[in-house]
Amino acid sequence: MSVRPLQEGDLDTADLIMRTAFGTFLGVPEPVTVFGDAEYVRSRFTAEPDWAFAAERDGEIVGSNFVTRWGSFGYFGPLTVRPDLWGQGIASLLMRPVMDLFDRWRVRQAGLFTFPQSPRHIGLYQKFGFWPQYLTPLMDKAVSPVTEARGYTTYSETPEAERDGVVRGCFAVTNAIFDGLDVAHEIRATHAQDLGDTVLLHDGTNLCGLAVCHCGAGEPVAERASSSSERCGQGRRHRNSSVGCSTPAKIWRVNAASNEWSPV
Repeated sequence: MSVRPLQEGDLDTADLIMRTAFGTFLGVPEPVTVFGDAEYVRSRFTAEPDWAFAAERDGEIVGSNFVTRWGSFGYFGPLTVRPDLWGQGIASLLMRPVMDLFDRWRVRQAGLFTFPQSPRHIGLYQKFGFWPQYLTPLMDKAVSPVTEARGYTTYSETPEAERDGVVRGCFAVTNAIFDGLDVAHEIRATHAQDLGDTVLLHDGTNLCGLAVCHCGAGEPVAERASSSSERCGQGRRHRNSSVGCSTPAKIWRVNAASNEWSPV
């Protein structure tokens, strides 16, 4: 068994394993249909191929894991393993390059989403210093057309020459919330892959809020959203709930957070 960087040629297999793992754990009659046209694996890989890892046994891909960095904050997932190989330590192997990246980046916080009812999942992440924090509801809402005047702009409609300035403005907002938090990578990846858009709210001439919204075919459902983001995702749904985990054992660099589901 070995862990190596995920390659583009691995994506079909990694995607099938991810869907089968989630669908099996959730009891979906046809596991591979669990996420419909959402593209967790391809969108994460395309956003940053160097942050994607594969577990390989006898020349076959049997699992994968994806890391994301938002400046001083890091998270990972989906972490998935082929269901017939659960309980054999493969998920632990896929955690090692993740922890190496967090240490190299010297992130202040790191985390994941996982299933609160599953001792297997909680136990896995506790081995790496992550501890349950709080329940995070992911909710559904039927979205209807909005007719009132629009009180926001979007990243995609911003002239290209002005986009770097918009991203700097977004950093000013997120950095004020948490020191070093920077979602520029997410904003640009969402735009480059045509996964949705970033909603920008202004107070006069100053940017005061943002929401990175994934909508349409290929989007990983249940991303950041606000009431204004409904205009970006009419007809889309949000679902499920999960538990946040944190790593107080690494309190000076990694001490709290929550971001991604992880069937193992």
